[in-house]
Amino acid sequence: MDDSGYYIPAVAMAIALAVKTPALLRSWRDPLQRSVCTLIALSGLVFVFAAPPTITEVNRLTGIANFSGPLVYCLLSAFSAACLVLIINWRGGPPEATRRAARRWIAGYGVVIVALIVLFALGDAPEERLRDLDTYYANTPFIREMIVLYLVSVTVAGVAMDVMCWHWALQVRGWLRAGLLVIALGFSCNIPYSITKFIAVIARWNGGNLDDLSTYVAPAMASAGMQLSALGFCIPPAGQRIGDVWSTWSTYRRLGPLWRELRPLAPPKDRAVRIAWWSPPELQVTQRESDIHDGMLALYPYFDTELRTSAYEAAVAAGSDPAQARAEADAAMVTAAVRARAADPEGRVISSATADAAPPASAEAPRDLVRMSLALRQSPVVTTAASFSVSGGPLNRGFFRPK
Repeated sequence: MDDSGYYIPAVAMAIALAVKTPALLRSWRDPLQRSVCTLIALSGLVFVFAAPPTITEVNRLTGIANFSGPLVYCLLSAFSAACLVLIINWRGGPPEATRRAARRWIAGYGVVIVALIVLFALGDAPEERLRDLDTYYANTPFIREMIVLYLVSVTVAGVAMDVMCWHWALQVRGWLRAGLLVIALGFSCNIPYSITKFIAVIARWNGGNLDDLSTYVAPAMASAGMQLSALGFCIPPAGQRIGDVWSTWSTYRRLGPLWRELRPLAPPKDRAVRIAWWSPPELQVTQRESDIHDGMLALYPYFDTELRTSAYEAAVAAGSDPAQARAEADAAMVTAAVRARAADPEGRVISSATADAAPPASAEAPRDLVRMSLALRQSPVVTTAASFSVSGGPLNRGFFRPK
């Protein structure tokens, strides 16, 4: 990896952390939010401090040759612990059991981090190595143990993450399963990363030289694995958001027939607020529902509850379940009322209507509005009501009954 190969992912993580920070500040007590932000921050720090230019600068500022080595190893260990804690908090369960499991992993990797620092302090690594510290000091006492310890800790984290993600993925579906599988794939890269590093280190122990595996191949695997894991953590919330938007626009589209039927009765000029076409889909749906309710308000004097009862009975007789039959009956009543209103341009019915006219209960729920809208296009009962002729007198309540 060249230098940009380290800094580009770090910038991406910084942007992600900036996006998540407001949510963290609002929900500081939420362990899941803290785990996500900690993971993002540590991931970015690993990339920053593993970059050769940063290694050079850190060693210069501290005055200790190869100080960046144990620093990066400690960050990798902390990152591994953060991933495990995030999965534990994400999966949830009894709060005390969740906290206990998270504390065990944090304590375990805390011990690893302390041991890495102690081993580096006990060892002797006077010559600065920017890319090949693992293999150059593979035979140096204490530094050798430090290298083995960090590789073992990374491998354990990768295996543990794979086991937890695969086990959980078998129990869930949808975007969550996709995210877990991608996370597992990302952490699977830890295993070939560690194997490659171990091969290069063991080759040094036996007098060989396979340093290129450790210097060039392993870092590329680690970078790919971390970025895949980060992508996996993003997939479930992003997929959920996409699904919510799709569902909202689907509701907006399905409300179309009913909205178009009633729109002439709720002129746009009467709206208190105009909704722009680029407004959020939730607001667009709310406006469309408001238009429908306004149109129905203008039709209440023309609603015929006996006609609705006949339509309901006809829908049930045709095989509709009660909820669907109620929607068909309401849609039939609305479409008949629209035609009755059109046949009464002078508004005689409105003038003589009682002030306490009330809407049908099923017209109040958005779900029923969607069913009513679909019934306008699909229900034979509504088609019959729409085609029935209104000649100024009362509607024939028996027109749904079989001849």
